[in-house]
Amino acid sequence: IGEDLKNELANELSSSTPGFNMSKVKEQMFYKVGLADAVDLFKARRVFIKDGFAYVPFKEIDVIVLNNYRTKLSKALALTARSLPSIQSDERLRPLLSHLSHSYVGPDYSIQKSTGKISLEQIDALSVKSFPLCMRQLHRALRDSHHLRHGGRMQYGLFLKGIGLTLEQALEFWKKEFIRGKVDADKFDKGYAYSIRHNYGKEGKRTDYTPYSCMKIIMSNPPSQGDYHGCPFRHSDPELLKQKLQSYKIPPSGITQILELVKGMHFQLACQKYFELTHDVDDIGFSLNHPNQYFTESQKLLNGGRELKKEFNNSGNFQQKNNSQESINSSSTPTSSNATADKELEGLEAYFTED
Repeated sequence: IGEDLKNELANELSSSTPGFNMSKVKEQMFYKVGLADAVDLFKARRVFIKDGFAYVPFKEIDVIVLNNYRTKLSKALALTARSLPSIQSDERLRPLLSHLSHSYVGPDYSIQKSTGKISLEQIDALSVKSFPLCMRQLHRALRDSHHLRHGGRMQYGLFLKGIGLTLEQALEFWKKEFIRGKVDADKFDKGYAYSIRHNYGKEGKRTDYTPYSCMKIIMSNPPSQGDYHGCPFRHSDPELLKQKLQSYKIPPSGITQILELVKGMHFQLACQKYFELTHDVDDIGFSLNHPNQYFTESQKLLNGGRELKKEFNNSGNFQQKNNSQESINSSSTPTSSNATADKELEGLEAYFTED
């Protein structure tokens, strides 16, 4: 509404809108909306009503947008449900429909975009402050037992590749950890090094494998006894998840919120809540779909919008500095679907079968 009408209705807007005094009414924008679109606000007595219209402050306009979206979505779902039988009978569309719910079309976080941005000495600290819970769990299990089974090695190895570990760093990282356990250097070189090089596209089909998305982790290869891969919000017992969150100093109220989201099968939203609680923010402002996205956004937040970057000095050692981060969306190549990813990964798991 214009300033003239707002000034004319200032007293009514102030008395009818909770938390608004006269000065705040003058500062705030108001929208004239049909009463049918503002029923929720009307029921809660949060807006001024006149002549069949609600005068909605800008801070409440999201309610109107959400209601409008729900209405359109409901109609679209009804139309889809009626059309689905005929669509499913089409052999050309059936494969597309069967993979639709598992599709991921965001950035693939390929190694070429982030090579050499971290050192091995940083990984322990980064696992605490910038790893999603799934990767933090894998890192802790690796440090404790000095071994991960093939599902964990694939999930964690590709994640580390995506955040910047070079092939040489990856070989050093896994070898150092494994020989601290029951695997000697010779056995590692013969049984594990090939699979790591394969991950980096240096063996076999020389395919540049990309890190797993949240959807792939949630929907495929659930962990069994002795495994640490998968999504903790999807695959962990709620009581064990609660204990883990308590050990990470998550406040009781936050744990309750996370467990409620898990109960409702909102696993990625639970991970978003975990991000908010561990970074002390109210709203992360993005939809979380990938573990490497979690890491990237965490580093941006912790470094004040700037990303940790490394360069070599003359002696060949790493030096740390802050550098402006390019948007991950503009610098990463989108993947077409999980069907493509599954095809790329065909044969790779055979190289990880040795426990």
